[in-house]
Parts: sequence; structure tokens; C-alpha cells
Amino acid sequence: MQIKVDKIASCTKNVPLKAHDVEIRRKITAEDGAVIVVEVLQNKKIYNQLELTTGRLSTIHKNDILVVSLGSRRALKGFAGDVPKKVKYGDILHLLNFGGVTGICTSSSIGAVGQPLKVRVLGSVVDKNNNPINIQNYSIFKPENTIKSKIPVIAISGTCMHVGKTTIAAELIKTASHSNFKVAGAKVAGIAALRDTLKMEDYGAIKAVSITDAGHTTTANMEELSVAIAKGAINYLSKDNPDLIVIELGDGILGEYGVLNVLEDKEFQQVLAAHIGCAGDPLGAAKLFEICQAIGVPLHLISGPVTDNSVGTDFIKEYMNIKAFNCISQGERLLPGLIKKALEFNLATPIES
Repeated sequence: MQIKVDKIASCTKNVPLKAHDVEIRRKITAEDGAVIVVEVLQNKKIYNQLELTTGRLSTIHKNDILVVSLGSRRALKGFAGDVPKKVKYGDILHLLNFGGVTGICTSSSIGAVGQPLKVRVLGSVVDKNNNPINIQNYSIFKPENTIKSKIPVIAISGTCMHVGKTTIAAELIKTASHSNFKVAGAKVAGIAALRDTLKMEDYGAIKAVSITDAGHTTTANMEELSVAIAKGAINYLSKDNPDLIVIELGDGILGEYGVLNVLEDKEFQQVLAAHIGCAGDPLGAAKLFEICQAIGVPLHLISGPVTDNSVGTDFIKEYMNIKAFNCISQGERLLPGLIKKALEFNLATPIES
């Protein structure tokens, strides 16, 4: 049957849906990426917006009809939740992120995001043959097991969410593009949302992709998938022959989205021209440094809130003997040199720490 919807979540951005009319059926397949229609059951004062397929944020109201996708989340400063084993018409689920990933919330950072928004399941979105739609059916690149590219990669990882990874990625892309270099970007590991890749494009990336473009809503508890998506993104972006690929690794290095697995992958390390770590405080910076040493991945410099003044930067230089800089106050002076070294990178001569 056909149903009129009010908002379509960004996690379904690659699915060719009509603006406000979609076909649904009541039988639902409970799996990551399944596209469903839900009815909003309440109003919220915080964390009450949905990112649309355009990237615009729209406030959610009680009784709104939304197109979303089933998925899981493991956010330290947000919601944790899973895809239920079974989903049927009338079930109550929760909106787990602003990108529209929906499941059963198991834990919440109430002070940061409040209680999860409750929604009621109305049905599964179907295609013209009445088959249920999954975002995997509309991916623009596939996860891969091998990197086929020699394009240098700058990776940005961090101790947690909200430590400046996207800001640094954007500044890197802007600096390189202002010097007339072609730069592509990717957000791998994490949860479906458009915000970060749109920011990369706003700052000059010729193309930017995320896990959504690989046909997945999340990499939570799927470590091997995180590695395969990273490799698939590099191969896909390399087709446009960029001079450089900037990759943001979502969440934290010890989170549950597979960031550690990406960094310790030997094939990924071979194309890694530079690795920037972001931390909020000296202890986080020290642990990030220790982990990178333990898994054998280079850490060329540290940024993030820990570098907001000399207290953090002095600690990093003394304790770790690596560079520390603040991309907002010092980026214009230091990023061009980092980019130059990355562009000169080849498999035989990685840049020095």
C-alpha cells in the first residue's frame, strides 16, 4: 500500500524514493539497512532533529511519518542500541542517531541526548516488485579485501567522538585544495550521517563518501566490515585520480566501530602517508600514542582540544617526542608542510614521525 511520509532520513540517501509517497508492506525483515516507515510517538526538546537526504536538519514532531533504516549504534556520548531479532507492524523502536538509524536503545547518555525518541513501526518500504528495500541494494561502492590504489592517504583518528577529527579533515582538504591539489575524502567506521562528508565537500573535496555509500548504516561490532569499507572507499575514490585521500575514522580508537582494526591492517598502513591523532586531554593523548606503538601504526602528530594551549602541546612533545599542533590556531602554518610530505610519500619512503 502507499503511504505519505513527512521526512526521509539521510541514511537512505542513495535509495531512489519519491519525495513524499512510498510503497510499504507490513512484513518486515529485521536486518541492518532495512528501510522502514515509522510514526513518531513523542516530542523532544533535545536531540530532536532528523538529517534529511539533502543534509538539512529538520525538527521532528509527534505524529511525523519518517523513512528510516534499521541499524545499531555504540556512541559513548549518545545512544547504544541494536537491531531487534524480529520487527513487526506496531512495534516500538527508538531513533538512535540524527541520520535516521533506528533500533532498540539499550543505553543512553541522558545528560547529552536525553531519552531516545520513540517511534512506531508502520511497515517495510518496498520496490515496484514488492520486495523489501535495503540500503545495501543501492550502494555506490562495495567493501573490498584488497587496496588497489597507490594514492597517498592521510588518516585522522581519535580517542573518542567530539575531539576535532572532522575539523582537522576539513582544514586539511581546504589547505590542499587551495594549493590546487585534488583531494577526496571519506568517513569510514561509525554510523550513517551526511554531516561530515558534506563538510569535506564544502571545504573542497572533489568527492566524499561514507559507510552509507557502501550500503551500511553502521560498523558497530563489525570490525572486519570496517576494514573492508575503508579499502573499498580508497579504491572507489582513486578512480577520480586525486592527489590525496583524507580519511576520517569515526568514533574512538578503542570504540566498537572497528577503528583499531583499520589502523592495524598492514595493507592500510602501506598507503598511509600520515596519521593524525586527536585527543581531549594529555592522558588520552598518551594512551593513543601507546596504542599506536603497540599495533605498529605510525602516529605523526597529535591535535584536538589537548592542543588548545601550551600545557597539552608541551606534554606531548616531552612525553612522546612527536609534533603537536592546534589545527584552528596553527593550521595555516603547519598543514601545508604535512600535505607536502604526504604528497611525496611512496611505499619505500614513508614520512618521518
